[in-house]
Amino acid sequence: MPIYAYKGLDRAGKEIKNTINMENIVAAKQRIKSMGVMLIDIREQKAQGTSGGATLLRVGGSVPVDDLAMMTRQLSTLIKAKIQIVEALSALTDQVENPNLRLILSDLRQKVNEGASLAKALQDHPKVFNSIYSNMVEAGEASGTLEIVLLRLADFTESQVKLKNKIKGAMTYPVIMAAFGFVMMNVIFIFVIPKIAKIFISMKKELPLITKICIAISNFLVSYWWLVIIGIVVSLYSILKYIETPHGQSRWHSLQLKLPVLGVLVKMINVSRFCSTLGTLMNSGVPILTALNIVKNLIPNVHMKDAVEKARQSVSEGASLAQPLIQSGHFPPLVTHMIKLGEKSGELEPMLKIISENYEDQVQSKISGLTSVLEPIMMICLGVAIGFIVFAVVIPMMNMNSLR
Repeated sequence: MPIYAYKGLDRAGKEIKNTINMENIVAAKQRIKSMGVMLIDIREQKAQGTSGGATLLRVGGSVPVDDLAMMTRQLSTLIKAKIQIVEALSALTDQVENPNLRLILSDLRQKVNEGASLAKALQDHPKVFNSIYSNMVEAGEASGTLEIVLLRLADFTESQVKLKNKIKGAMTYPVIMAAFGFVMMNVIFIFVIPKIAKIFISMKKELPLITKICIAISNFLVSYWWLVIIGIVVSLYSILKYIETPHGQSRWHSLQLKLPVLGVLVKMINVSRFCSTLGTLMNSGVPILTALNIVKNLIPNVHMKDAVEKARQSVSEGASLAQPLIQSGHFPPLVTHMIKLGEKSGELEPMLKIISENYEDQVQSKISGLTSVLEPIMMICLGVAIGFIVFAVVIPMMNMNSLR
């Protein structure tokens, strides 16, 4: 059912902007008129295809993952209640508040009503429904278990959101502390130290080395602050550009895996994502080769991605899934051992679920521990920097008092 955006005036002369979901523009105009609104402008909102075949929305913006998970769970409930997909999509179109999601649901309903499968309609919106979503829906439609698959999708999406929010929450405090410390140190060196330095220089006495260093840093920042800003911007830009190259990305991802604390966390996050996604896809009826190809594209670390690609090639040749993962050295022995047992017993999906649940708990515990470690480290670094400035100022003052 098309969605129309309209603008008009109510009985009090106040301007109104809203959307309405009706069969056609004539019905939309009649409905708006019956609400006592004097219509000024009305236009249909549609999904437009791009040159690459993907679809974008006129109103722009992405759909929040929370809204997508809620919509998926509601669609599963409606289908479980034996409601036809077209009617279920129509009901959700009237219910959701997000304008982008409302437009997408309207487009999905129209395409399904014209005879397309739900999975095929979803593929026209790759920025909202990724390959995992569309492939799982396709498997659910083929097996007649669409409501179960959608429920798993909602659970899977929510778990990924929780993990992402956990990581963001853990990094918020250290980032704020680092930014505050950087700003405070610059304020001290640019505005405070120059005034104190004038007093020390007027003494015409030999200053301690730490004070000379402090004054030299202050003079440089006062005279060449623009050069510092340019240097930081150029350095960050160069590093980011280098990381985007295949060689730079390989070295950066290799460094991530070798870092003392963060390396273990990166590896655990990638293993958890691999096991949970692969288990969810296979449990939903997606063939293992297709599932491995999807999982490979979801793992950010290129070295672990290469290991998954080798595992996919091994499975396509009728060999073991676990062996290439063992040879890569990036997957913990416990994980590869359980995958090997799952292959032998024919219970690979339950094994992957057990591994993913275990590693999700470990990741959350590790993130909490990382937060508790980073906080004192940031405080110590900030204290050392402030102590350096304090000693640079206090020592000459003590010498001045001793001379008096």
